[in-house]
Amino acid sequence: MKKTIFSTLFVLQIVFAFGQTNTGFTGKVVDSKTQNPLQSVIVSIQNTNLTQLSDSNGKFSFDKVEVGNQLIRIRTNGYKDQLLQVEITEGQLLDLGTVTLEEDQTIEQQLSLITITESDLGDDNSGSESTSGLLQSSRDVFQQAAAFNWGQARFRIRGLDNENATTMINGVMMNKIYDGRPQWSNWGGLNDATRNQEFSMGTAPSDYTFGGILGTQEINTRASIYRPGTRISFSGTNTNYNWRTMATHASGLNKDGWAYVISASRRWAQEGYFEGTDYSANSLFASIEKKFNGHHSLNFTTIYAENSRGKSSPNSDEVTQLVGEKYNSYWGYQDGKKRNSRDKDVEEPILMLNHFWKISDKTNLNTSITHQFGKIGNSRIDNQGSGNPDPTYYGNLPSFYTSQYNLDDYTDFQGNSPENITNGIASRNNFLNNRQIDWLQLYEANKTSDGHSAYILYEDRTDDKVWTANSILNSQLADHIIMNAGATFRKLNSHNFANLLDLLGGQYYQDYDNFQVGLEQESDLNNPQRRVVEGNAFAYNYNLLANTFDAFTQFKFNYKKIDFYMAQTFVRTEYQREGLYKNGLYPTNSFGKGAKYVFENFGFKGGLTYKISGKQYLTYNAAYLTKAPSLRNVFPNARLNNNSIEGLTGESIASMDASYIVRTPKFKSRITAYYTNIKNATETSFFFGEGIFDDDGGDGGDAFVAETTTNIEKLNIGAELGMEYQITSTIKLTANAAYGEYTYNNNPSVSLNNDNLASPTNTNPTLDFGTAKLKGYRLAGGPQTATSVGIEYRDPKFWWIGANANYLANNYLDVSALLRTDNFFKNPQDPYGLDLPFPEATDARAKELLKQKRFDDFTLINLVGGKSWKINNTTFGLFASINNVFDVVYKTGGFEQARNANFREVNQDISSGTPAFAPRFFYGYGRTYFVNLYVNL
Repeated sequence: MKKTIFSTLFVLQIVFAFGQTNTGFTGKVVDSKTQNPLQSVIVSIQNTNLTQLSDSNGKFSFDKVEVGNQLIRIRTNGYKDQLLQVEITEGQLLDLGTVTLEEDQTIEQQLSLITITESDLGDDNSGSESTSGLLQSSRDVFQQAAAFNWGQARFRIRGLDNENATTMINGVMMNKIYDGRPQWSNWGGLNDATRNQEFSMGTAPSDYTFGGILGTQEINTRASIYRPGTRISFSGTNTNYNWRTMATHASGLNKDGWAYVISASRRWAQEGYFEGTDYSANSLFASIEKKFNGHHSLNFTTIYAENSRGKSSPNSDEVTQLVGEKYNSYWGYQDGKKRNSRDKDVEEPILMLNHFWKISDKTNLNTSITHQFGKIGNSRIDNQGSGNPDPTYYGNLPSFYTSQYNLDDYTDFQGNSPENITNGIASRNNFLNNRQIDWLQLYEANKTSDGHSAYILYEDRTDDKVWTANSILNSQLADHIIMNAGATFRKLNSHNFANLLDLLGGQYYQDYDNFQVGLEQESDLNNPQRRVVEGNAFAYNYNLLANTFDAFTQFKFNYKKIDFYMAQTFVRTEYQREGLYKNGLYPTNSFGKGAKYVFENFGFKGGLTYKISGKQYLTYNAAYLTKAPSLRNVFPNARLNNNSIEGLTGESIASMDASYIVRTPKFKSRITAYYTNIKNATETSFFFGEGIFDDDGGDGGDAFVAETTTNIEKLNIGAELGMEYQITSTIKLTANAAYGEYTYNNNPSVSLNNDNLASPTNTNPTLDFGTAKLKGYRLAGGPQTATSVGIEYRDPKFWWIGANANYLANNYLDVSALLRTDNFFKNPQDPYGLDLPFPEATDARAKELLKQKRFDDFTLINLVGGKSWKINNTTFGLFASINNVFDVVYKTGGFEQARNANFREVNQDISSGTPAFAPRFFYGYGRTYFVNLYVNL
């Protein structure tokens, strides 16, 4: 009887246990080398809402999974994704056993990704246009190709620069208010400390912000999320710098709720890839967190990254043919050492306090206060009434003589006269013998009887102070609905001035404009006839003040077959200029605070994902937003006055994309078509132009001008393709392609500010030049066509090698708007004063002269490889890459010079065969290498 009862109970227990058996799977994630468990690994079932984080033992468990074939995605920072295909059976809990994650070698490849763009080389204090940093968090095969393979040619995804993207640290926007772009060097050299990143592509939803049309990058520096351990690395390269050393230590979260991370690096070079480009950068990072309980945590992050580097000059074909594409006119020898006259120095520390509040299991609030301060300086030589020390100044080159025409007879070419040919040969020899800045000569010129320096070295200086306060709320409102919301307030005080760095042997410098006369020469009428010394501000001095407030809400809806989202944003922007000098040219509208300019903008975006299966899906995203003009463009002549652009409005942007995506364990692919239309954009530039204005002064209408181009419309359309196929467990093939057509889509308006016309009764000497016939011209900024094929072998013994071939095409010269206005045909020396055109001007010849230059297409071959070893509990690794294996010479960008501003001067210059004012170009790197050795303790 007892035996029967026990047997019955046993059977009932089995039946009960079987009835309670869950449907799903379990597993454990470990490091492939150390076999140590990995915590906080993201485990998700693809195309569902089911997601978990592995626990401290690396374990995960899903117990309510739909029966059938499922694709499991396992991912975490620093490791390659794993995609596992499993068959889920009703009533069974499948044990996946131990899942190993292999170190992601592309993390090491990111350390070799060094991209300098035209904006980095420019003379203003704006942020970088480089998109490379935006791509570092992504594992999308196309985006990796764009960063690692095409980035060296300054390729930009969808033809957009970073003012259309949002970069954040702990939910705090890092884009500059001045120009809307991030300053990547603010955290440069801290790759280990900034590895924890989330990325959204295009207008796809982000949990942290509404974002721009290029995407959002969120860098998380919360100390408790870093994997405990120490990492030390040492690198050598021949790009911007030669050497780099870096060390990082993360403590992990201890039993008292404390965690900290510290990181430091140094990068340096006496000379980078281009001549005379010195480099010195030191970076420090610290993050400390105190977790009080399961609901509240405080994290303090500090980032200090100081960077100083010498720039390289854009050169005309004439100069490059004489001295090569590595030539840089900005440096010269001083006491046997190379000294660059144009250094860019950046030092802007960041202090950030974050409060993380887990209000409930479904709601989190991140609140932060951030302060960033410091300086950016771009140095250059200034002179008063002395010769230009730049060796490539047009009067120092052979073309100055061989492009000459008779001033009294515009058809009489004299560049081939015996005298000019002789002078051209002499000029050539003199340039080759004196191709660099002669610092000794500058010091000699400054040995004047009264101590006045004819030459000085100064910097255009910006000292910014930014306070930011923001909160971001994430809440799961229902099983299928997630809300993200946030608000941010930023306050900027930007002090801008010319800072005297070096008197070059003199005793003082006279603060006046030698191109003007009388009181108009004075930089500051409140302090006339000033003598300035090293460390003094001079020439211009003003503050730019800005307050911005933005708020957004976003709702994401997730269902079995369809996901969709909707987001909204509102932004209020206030700008004001405060002049600290009373300028002699603008005595009534340069000193004190000017008018306040307020812009209110909004944006809407939405999208959906249709899940064809667990492996295939379709996505569609669309956005429409308005954006305030950047602070840079609101005050086009901020150095001298408070004037703004009359009737200036913000940009309106429409963007959409559609994608078909396949993701399987062996094959991954994405094909995307996109469309972006930007209206009412504004651009400003400064240059000296000849033959622009009516010849009242008998100088052919020459003047230094500020050009403002408004009402610009840009159209970017194209397609992207990325494919990756794992042929075997060790061999992988990749193929990527990008095709775009980025064009001006209208004829924008052009106006010029001529300071020579300023007077007490003319405080805004701006002349309307009408429209520039730019419609159909290609936008400059990088190749618009790119393809890449690659192969990679990864050995089970932890070594790997890869190669890729890249073809880049359809890169265009940046054209001058002024040359495409009707003014181009007007004769400033018309004897009748009727604005008649040049008699020799024809439409056919003008079309030839103004045809946009397309750069040569080129192919680059790159090699990468690496190896890692585990000795006891220590991992050693080596990564190496060689880019542009065959040392191909190629142009990455360039611009037309607008000094010759009318038909006759351009026609004569080009017709001579040796133009003195030909376009100037930037060149990409030739063969470069990067080698990185690291140790993980």
